[in-house]
Amino acid sequence: MSIQFEHLHYLTITQASELIHSGKISATELTQHILDRISHLDPEIKSYATVMREEALAAAHRADQELASGKDRGPLHGIPVAVKDLCFTKNAPTKGGMAVFADHVPDYDATVVTRLAEAGAILIGKLNLTEGAMIGYHHDFAIPANPWALDRWAGASSSGSGAATAAGLAYATLGSDTGGSIRFPSAACGVVGLKPTWGRVSRYGIIPLAESLDHIGPLTRCTRDAALIFEAIAGADDHDPTSLLSPVPPITEVIANGISGVRIGIDRENIEKHADPEVAAGVFAGADVLAKLGANIITVDFPNTDTYIPAWSDVCLAETALAHETTFPARREDYGLWMRNWLDKGQDISGVDYARANNLRHVCRQEYRALLQTVDLLLMPSIPILPPVFKAESLYGAVEGFDFGLTRYTAVFDFTGSPTLSLPCGLSREGLPLSLQLVARHEDEQLLCQAGHAYEQATDWHTLHPPFIK
Repeated sequence: MSIQFEHLHYLTITQASELIHSGKISATELTQHILDRISHLDPEIKSYATVMREEALAAAHRADQELASGKDRGPLHGIPVAVKDLCFTKNAPTKGGMAVFADHVPDYDATVVTRLAEAGAILIGKLNLTEGAMIGYHHDFAIPANPWALDRWAGASSSGSGAATAAGLAYATLGSDTGGSIRFPSAACGVVGLKPTWGRVSRYGIIPLAESLDHIGPLTRCTRDAALIFEAIAGADDHDPTSLLSPVPPITEVIANGISGVRIGIDRENIEKHADPEVAAGVFAGADVLAKLGANIITVDFPNTDTYIPAWSDVCLAETALAHETTFPARREDYGLWMRNWLDKGQDISGVDYARANNLRHVCRQEYRALLQTVDLLLMPSIPILPPVFKAESLYGAVEGFDFGLTRYTAVFDFTGSPTLSLPCGLSREGLPLSLQLVARHEDEQLLCQAGHAYEQATDWHTLHPPFIK
């Protein structure tokens, strides 16, 4: 290796890209470093479902050859990344955490995988997730550990993405979010998570959970990195009829413009009522930082989500049942207990119930649209609790009493399709990550990233790494 860094794996994408483009390190050397780190740490972290070692090294070698010949694909050229194992990868397994997909090897790449490759990124592997991106895990698949505390929950379905990003096992990862699964692992693992506007990022070649709710987005270690990945994967796609036609703004060009005069709404009473006191304190401290950066912090009333969360659940479960209609109940015994439970519920939802829930979605969307006419951003927790101790028997088993209150600050924005950004905002007394969430109007990922970047220039929470993982 032509240059030595003790924490090479924790560089930002921009820092790693500068090393590659200056010739101080090659894409092959950087990729080998990450692969070695995966071999060393991932037997305990369990973030990867598949490590594509040979393919990654071959791609890195091609990236080096391209740079040597004068072909530069941009800031992601030669950067090792990983994707949640529901993104199709040609000639490589895509199992989605499901035994029913155990032998699934696609013959084409998901659009997001293609776009990452076109931007020069090196795909090093596929990341573990809950079964079918739902809540529980299938016994045939590992449960990722939280790098901050190995006995703690690493988040919901994109848990492998959060764990790998936090542990320095990739420079960026892709996750999906249907009820909170970019934001939960971002919060639990102390990383940045960008959930774009619904339709901004193509879902072609993605195993669906609930098609009208599924979002694809990046988990990274800083906001600029999230913006770089977003710029690479977003945009219209002829293969996905739900993809938005709007051009993708050059966010990284304006990310340092600051937030002077930006109106940010917060409902402190709501947060104090529903969030753990340490989580609430972290969010309130974040509001103070944003105010010092020139934002106008405005007290607002968040909409009451008590009706919207059950409606979101009905839509999610019914669409999940549709997504699995060819294998459930025909292959019922091949599903885990959690997934069977949710698929049974989904099949019991009537057409009338589904229509009623979608009518409530329109009301929910309008209520938040009206609120976001009075302010530019909303500020709240990414998740109302600290990462709990996880119990394998619960995550593998059929738990009837799932607390939908966990989705209070997340599911509604899958329901509305609004873009969100989760940011590390502190540590609990036990040393666990705290996280705040910003919510913007549709297609305003640019303002989200400006706010996130400004916040990171005034704080160092995003630069902290798990003490158990060196």
